Amino acid sequence: MKILAPNIISLDESKLGLTTDDTVVLYDPTQPIAEADTDADVLISWGNTNDQLKDAASRLNRVQLVQALLAGPDQARAAGFREEAIIASGSGLHSVTVAEHALALTLNLVRFLPTLADAQDESRWASELGDEQELHPENQVTTLLDARVLIWGFGSIGQAMARLFTAFGAQVTGIARSAGERAGYPVITEDQLPDYLPSTDVLVMVLPASDETKGVLNASILEQLPNRAYLINVGRGVSVNEADLIAALEEGHIAGAAIDVASQQPLPADNPLWGAKNLVITPHAAGGRPVNPEELIAHNLQALRDENAGEKADWRNKMN
Repeated sequence: MKILAPNIISLDESKLGLTTDDTVVLYDPTQPIAEADTDADVLISWGNTNDQLKDAASRLNRVQLVQALLAGPDQARAAGFREEAIIASGSGLHSVTVAEHALALTLNLVRFLPTLADAQDESRWASELGDEQELHPENQVTTLLDARVLIWGFGSIGQAMARLFTAFGAQVTGIARSAGERAGYPVITEDQLPDYLPSTDVLVMVLPASDETKGVLNASILEQLPNRAYLINVGRGVSVNEADLIAALEEGHIAGAAIDVASQQPLPADNPLWGAKNLVITPHAAGGRPVNPEELIAHNLQALRDENAGEKADWRNKMN
């Protein structure tokens, strides 16, 4: 098989399970695929521009597997690869790093680090946030110990988050399409949100981009949260109605928010989010570094070999 791999990530070829019949060719994910390589059987997608991927889809007329390293396959699926091509996502490759970032953003707010940073800029010792403090002051979240955390989107990333929040003493509940239990945590559906939002201390969004999730976090949801609550979004920017979020922050309906994503990226300098009250913004920095992608690639390369040999293929994160 000819395997096209992006030149912006270092893959350990010794861990890809390659055979003597396999050839790995590096390509620039911002430039058109070389004509000599349009006979590739596999395309590993990472850091591709939309135009580059659409061009690849139109010219790779033999491709059998498109292995995206992004947690979601949205870009690869929208590019228009031939129907016969298997599209596989990188679900699970970013769970630990995104969970870590979500925890960092939450602690940043809960422990008032933006306020303390402002005080430091003013050379002011912020005594009101130091010395003797109540563990659970009325209508204020100052620790994750016993905090009620809702994680909206309870796949591999949400479950990784749950474990980290639990380690800090939080009480975690997931939100998914079906209720029950996942990874040892209670899971509710969106229909049950009115019963949970009023007692929520931290609402973490980790939803993918889809027609169903567009603007799902809106004024109606925000108004049901207590004004001590914090919102964290490390999913997709389109899941949040940004005008409603700004209004909730300005009017004090919630205590603060932190977003790693926005509906428009990069976020323009004149976007009102920059000036929103009690809002922390990071530049889609939660993921961006796949963890052990070789294992996933090797697994699906073998599945492709099995399928070509007429055997049952064990695909991982297959999306079609």
